[in-house]
Amino acid sequence: MRLATPFFPFSTHHFSYYLPRLWFCTSKLTSMSPDIKNAEKSSKSHTTITAKVEKFQQLLHSKSTGDGWDKCWEQGLTPWDLGQPTPVLVHLHETGALPKGRALIPGCGTGYDVAAIACPERYVVGLDISENAIKKAKEAVVASSSHADCFTFLTADFFTWCPTELFDLIFDYTFFCALEPDMRSAWAMKMKDLLKPDGELITLMFPTSDHEGGPPYKASVSDYEEVLHPMGFKAVSIVENELAIARREGREKLARWKRSFQLSSM
Repeated sequence: MRLATPFFPFSTHHFSYYLPRLWFCTSKLTSMSPDIKNAEKSSKSHTTITAKVEKFQQLLHSKSTGDGWDKCWEQGLTPWDLGQPTPVLVHLHETGALPKGRALIPGCGTGYDVAAIACPERYVVGLDISENAIKKAKEAVVASSSHADCFTFLTADFFTWCPTELFDLIFDYTFFCALEPDMRSAWAMKMKDLLKPDGELITLMFPTSDHEGGPPYKASVSDYEEVLHPMGFKAVSIVENELAIARREGREKLARWKRSFQLSSM
């Protein structure tokens, strides 16, 4: 989606995104303290996002494969798009905690994450199924990036795309949760096929909250383990995302995965 990242490079009915929490405030603005005013502003923002989620889902499910996602980008119905790089990914990049080499962000959307981690030591490919998403990505980040020669954007289906080179790093955010659950095994198999044997998969799990239906579909640690373990992946670490944006706080976990034969040699 993610994805892209997410965010997205696969069939329309595979995707979807987030249902934000609402915070209702009944006090009058004229009598509010600054904190309460901020709370009301946050509530209105969440309400707006919720409305967009509902419209996005209606549009997505009313279109044929592939077309729905493109229409969502065309009409600006993209509630999953942060409008900025993912904070925890930027932190990992700035602290030197990401693998160098070739990186892939599926479901890259407007490409902020792609540009954020691109550097002379890391070439990043942003992939999305939507032509409108890729068009927006090029408009949003290419001209303003100081490392424009260190990344590229491609319009393609994640599941059928066959690159000529494998990757040292794949970052998945709001991509797994957009898949219908019966597609998750295929997701895991494709991740294995795209990563180098010593590569790393980083998944920012969202939403970890328990709810029915989707998208977004709930994404627990066990949901990832169920499909990644058969592919030989084991988690090196799984931690709460302390840098989650406000409306996703408490509903994200950052996991780093390696193939099990790598762990035995570490």
